[in-house]
Amino acid sequence: MVPALSRLPEAPALVAEMSYFVVHAPRQTGKTTALRALARELTASGRYAAVHVTCETGEIAEDDYAAAQRAVLLQARVATELHLPAELRPPPWPDAPGEGLLTVALTAWARSCPRPIVLLLDEIDALRGQSLISVLRQLRAGFPQRPGGFPASVVLCGLRDVRDYRSAAGGDPARLGTSSPFNIKVESLRLGDFTPDEVRALYGQHTAETGQEFTEGALDRAFELTTGQPWLVNALAREAIEKIAVSAAAPITTEHLDEAKERLILARATHLDSLTARLAEPPVRRVLEPVLAGTIVNMDGYDDELTYVRDLGLIAPDSPVRIANPIYREVIARVLAQDVETVMVADPRTFVRPDGRFDVDRVIREFAEFWMENGEILATGRRYPEAAAQLVFMGFLQRVVNGGGYVAREYGIGRGRIDLLIRWPWTSSDGKRRWQREALELKVRRTGQADPLPAGLRQLDGYLDRLDLDHGVLVVFDSRPDAPPITDRTAITAITSPAGRPITLLRA
Repeated sequence: MVPALSRLPEAPALVAEMSYFVVHAPRQTGKTTALRALARELTASGRYAAVHVTCETGEIAEDDYAAAQRAVLLQARVATELHLPAELRPPPWPDAPGEGLLTVALTAWARSCPRPIVLLLDEIDALRGQSLISVLRQLRAGFPQRPGGFPASVVLCGLRDVRDYRSAAGGDPARLGTSSPFNIKVESLRLGDFTPDEVRALYGQHTAETGQEFTEGALDRAFELTTGQPWLVNALAREAIEKIAVSAAAPITTEHLDEAKERLILARATHLDSLTARLAEPPVRRVLEPVLAGTIVNMDGYDDELTYVRDLGLIAPDSPVRIANPIYREVIARVLAQDVETVMVADPRTFVRPDGRFDVDRVIREFAEFWMENGEILATGRRYPEAAAQLVFMGFLQRVVNGGGYVAREYGIGRGRIDLLIRWPWTSSDGKRRWQREALELKVRRTGQADPLPAGLRQLDGYLDRLDLDHGVLVVFDSRPDAPPITDRTAITAITSPAGRPITLLRA
């Protein structure tokens, strides 16, 4: 594993300053592991009594703040008995009114403990409504009494920064009374993803223990597919080593990781399912829909929603706005388009030519027929209407490519297009394994817009330049209410790009 404390380098100094601070990051990024390591190191230093306590069991209490506090104090009792020596453990929790259980308990512990207390409250945003407000207000009220009468340092850890706890309080900022009931915090630390060097070091530990190496291409591919998201980095390697069961005598290659990626996506592990379950939430849809559609977003209230979706880990932490990594891009597109695959009758085997290459021309012909028969029905009433046509096409394409090759997607706010790259393995006549690459660009003509064909051809030329390909496919959907009937406007033609490349154009 990556050394946990290396991921929170600022934390020991903040504790030494008796600071109250926040640690936040998306799920499955190593927050709990890092906090537990921090607690162990602080206690082992001989200077503090540090304990990691989960607040998750208080979630079911909802607005019953007394029940929520009792749940948290129970977890604190268990944690201190497991991880602290007897002389540092708290006394029996005193009786107190429901609105002050936490205050009285922590005060009694601070007075009896021979060392300053460091309290690391994990899953703090699992608490809801009045329970969360009560806990935060008591921590703020006790802050001036530290270290002799209250914990010297408190760390709140969850998915969100403290400024977003208002949504956990019921979505109404007025329920918190102020912009933040925890305005004593001095820092908000975001636990980041692994760097390329950390991914190499992590995989290098496997090599050192087993002798099984990762090729240079595989190491690069691991970071490319995951952008360092910790759960994905680990799951990708585990899938290749344990599930695909690559022989220990053989190196892990790029092809192994591509296969592992596909298996993870198809298996829809709990981590991936927990992310896709968020797609129906209005703030998530408002952020992701223009990313998928390539359109410009209405900025009114957008920043708060953008922060929320970033904190979930669905989009990258920096600009431009984009989905966090290629695996999430695949999962999101497939989830949103999965109903398209269920109504298709096309046999993927019929899209493989006799020489083993992928028949892109046939894909375009059969999709045109499919679109004329089913397009308007499938595009109507989708959760992400701005990207409906593109999602239908991607669902069709995934169905016919699935099991043999791979589809990579590129899209983002303001791009005005979706770029797709098919990678298809085949064996040439000399027995060598080769990769066929086919590039496609999707565009949509919307109400009040000019024909996007000229811009689409220029953009496709740029995409083909980047891929070093000499041909491509451009699909232009017409979503205008006054567009000609779908059977009249759907047509396939062969044209030439400004750079002189042959282009297959599908208008749909």
